[in-house]
Amino acid sequence: MTAIDLSSALSTLRARAPLVHNITNFVAMNTTANALLAVGASPAMVHAIEEVADFAPLANALVVNIGTLSPEWVEAMARAAGAANAAGVPWILDPVAVGATPLRRDAGRRLMALKPTVVRGNASEIIALAGEVSAGKGVDSTAASDAALDAAAALARASGAIVAVTGKIDYVTDGKRTVAVDNGDVMLTRVTATGCAVTALIGAYLGAGFSPLDAAVAGLATMGVAGEIAAAKATGPGSFQVALFDALAALDDATLAARAHVS
Repeated sequence: MTAIDLSSALSTLRARAPLVHNITNFVAMNTTANALLAVGASPAMVHAIEEVADFAPLANALVVNIGTLSPEWVEAMARAAGAANAAGVPWILDPVAVGATPLRRDAGRRLMALKPTVVRGNASEIIALAGEVSAGKGVDSTAASDAALDAAAALARASGAIVAVTGKIDYVTDGKRTVAVDNGDVMLTRVTATGCAVTALIGAYLGAGFSPLDAAVAGLATMGVAGEIAAAKATGPGSFQVALFDALAALDDATLAARAHVS
């Protein structure tokens, strides 16, 4: 699959039904698990220090999300990432509000040193992770996604990871080439954890065997198109969340390929 060929993305993911190991935040756990189930992946929420290193090699992909941190969780994330690397399991980092506090900055540096396969964040998070000054508002970005393009490319070159910046338009870069995904709806910002869920969808595509760049594009397009479909049916944030899960479950290759705006 190329970065713009989505004609068999969902059917491939569903046929392979990857097991996705998630160390994610308390706010996102339920939404993430339901989104993964809706697209045909198998979610596992495993974060105990005592078992993450044993579980990560059993999974097809690992998702690490630093939204609700504690020192114990940081240690578990590092152990899981190390075990995933040793087993050849791809993993994705979601650096939620990474620039906000010393704990988050330290966690971001420690996890980046463990070489994630993909990094997915909003503009403020990617700029902060790349070492630049960024004024994020909690977990929200105060910068447009295109403002982080240079930082994303630099981070990709320095780390070897594919970097995805999400916003009104999503961007994916390997440091040399950049792909834009122009899908989604403002309602995706009115329900908590949709960004965390899209990180997990990228993880599912990684676990299904897609290249890191293709997995990032496919995950972003899948959530974006499903968000558009759900928004057309919803009357508010509550009905939108339900409609989003339904749209993810009903989405097929033909609809995804036809509606995705990838350039």
